[in-house]
Amino acid sequence: MRHAILLLIALALVGCQTVSRTSIEPKAEVISATKAWEAASNICDASAIAALYADGAVLWGTTRTSLITTPQGIYDYFASSCKALPGIKVQFGDQAVRVYGDMAVNTGTYTWSFTREGVQRSLPARYSFTYVRQAGRWLIVDHHSSALPAPASQTAQPPKQ
Repeated sequence: MRHAILLLIALALVGCQTVSRTSIEPKAEVISATKAWEAASNICDASAIAALYADGAVLWGTTRTSLITTPQGIYDYFASSCKALPGIKVQFGDQAVRVYGDMAVNTGTYTWSFTREGVQRSLPARYSFTYVRQAGRWLIVDHHSSALPAPASQTAQPPKQ
């Protein structure tokens, strides 16, 4: 009986290690895929950026008023952004990565910095990347980005009713 209990405890511990290990590795892979997107964006390589999106991916770009639904459209969005804002860079802030089997979501903030008319500017934004694992790679299948609203003023008064 004692051996059976020890065997059950050992099996439970092995099972816990397996669960723990599998839950950490995909998150690290998703973070790595996000870093690859950041690196490609920071050198303004539209082809490399577009290659990080799955077939059928959609993009709500920070500055777009319509949904981009084609690989060519995704490429064109980044190519035109790089052309309009040479030297544009992105830096990620807080990120929340959740993995659901072969799908994952990375939600957080990033800040775009660029020079326009000789003035250094920045655009804080929020994003959601939805990833799908295909052929062992995490690819973006849905990307939403929007400008981060300005914080409410500490001295703002509520509207009068």
